[in-house]
Amino acid sequence: MARNKEFEEKVVLKKAMDLFWGQGYEKTSLQDLVNQMGIHRRSIYDTFGNKYELFLASLEYYESFVHQKFTEIIVIAPTTKDAIRNIFRYVLNSMELNDSPVGCLAVNTTTELSSIDSDIKKIVTEMFRDSERMFEELLEKGRLNGEFKEDINPQLTAQYLHNNLVGFRVLVKADYSKAEFERMLDLVLKVLD
Repeated sequence: MARNKEFEEKVVLKKAMDLFWGQGYEKTSLQDLVNQMGIHRRSIYDTFGNKYELFLASLEYYESFVHQKFTEIIVIAPTTKDAIRNIFRYVLNSMELNDSPVGCLAVNTTTELSSIDSDIKKIVTEMFRDSERMFEELLEKGRLNGEFKEDINPQLTAQYLHNNLVGFRVLVKADYSKAEFERMLDLVLKVLD
């Protein structure tokens, strides 16, 4: 008779995601995952597959986690520009929060693995394209409601904003002050004036 799972799949997947996010794929051993997730090695294999498959599941979970956070930010923002600013601020606030590693799992994965793994390269590229589409939708909404100039190019500006967001996700790991980030953010958002 098969044993029932004694763990919540999403809870242990988040633990794996946090470990990969903090250490990277190569530096994370299967024993690290067993220790972090609090489940047996056999349970990892039975539920998620091998380490690589668990990593892919962690990336997918991360994307849904970020999408949910950004959606929450967008929904409560009084203006489109506030929504964009608050997405950047969410990244900046990650420096002070202890509920997740600092930075971005997608960015970390890109720098660690995309040059040696074409499947990973496709996955992270699509994750980045999703972020660009989010910005593009916000910019189009702002253009249509008169918040932004009529001649703004939503696609190009979305790529510009996303590129800067990726830069912020890297720089939060360095020793920049919050005041320095706020000044950089003001400059980045001048394109919307």
